[in-house]
Amino acid sequence: MINVVIVDDEEPARAKLHRWLVGEPDIEIKGEFADGLSAANSILRDAPDVVFLDIQMPSLSGLQVAAQLELDASPLVVFVTAYDAHALAAFDLGAIDYLLKPYDEERFRRALDRVRNRLHAPEHRRMAVRIAREQTGISDRLLVPAGDGLRMIDSTGIHFLEAEDNYVHVHTADQNYLLRRTLRDLLQQLGEKRFVRIHKSAAVNIAEIDVLTPLFKGDYELRLRSGRVLRLSRRYTNELFGRAGR
Repeated sequence: MINVVIVDDEEPARAKLHRWLVGEPDIEIKGEFADGLSAANSILRDAPDVVFLDIQMPSLSGLQVAAQLELDASPLVVFVTAYDAHALAAFDLGAIDYLLKPYDEERFRRALDRVRNRLHAPEHRRMAVRIAREQTGISDRLLVPAGDGLRMIDSTGIHFLEAEDNYVHVHTADQNYLLRRTLRDLLQQLGEKRFVRIHKSAAVNIAEIDVLTPLFKGDYELRLRSGRVLRLSRRYTNELFGRAGR
């Protein structure tokens, strides 16, 4: 079975997709959502195979939702849009599929056929995330787990990132959020203009650096404005000093 999530802030649009999907013998609808935050929570929690994702939604757009997903763990995304010139130009490359409102059942069927053909091709899953990030640019906000749901935090409030296996600890002034992401992928999303690696498994918000103290063999002790002390590996000193303007 192909597990599908429908995301659109307009009820008639969700109802139309539901009506056409529910009759497919290999499709199971796992959820229907009217906003991006609820959709993102479902995607990260339930890991659906396919998401029909509306682009224009209040608060958190479909592109912003897709941009927050992990490259190697994202569902296959079919974007749905009334009109978005920049997005359509990217989608027309054929790498991912979209439905342009108002679409008819024939167009929907073509999209569904492509979904079935591409379901087990990882490059098509990754492409939706890459294109969404290109369209939205560097993320100033990050979706993080909060209780049974998700919340948005400003990336300026992140002090440092610390990788542990396939997870990343996101440290702020008073919270530690655990994301199932790689450090490399997260830095690509947040942009390395604000963050810099200090170790193979850690990166720091440059604005939070307070004091650097030399240790031995080229390493440094790095103290943040919060008082937290981290280790700056010799391998990453040139990058940090160059970015900090030393």
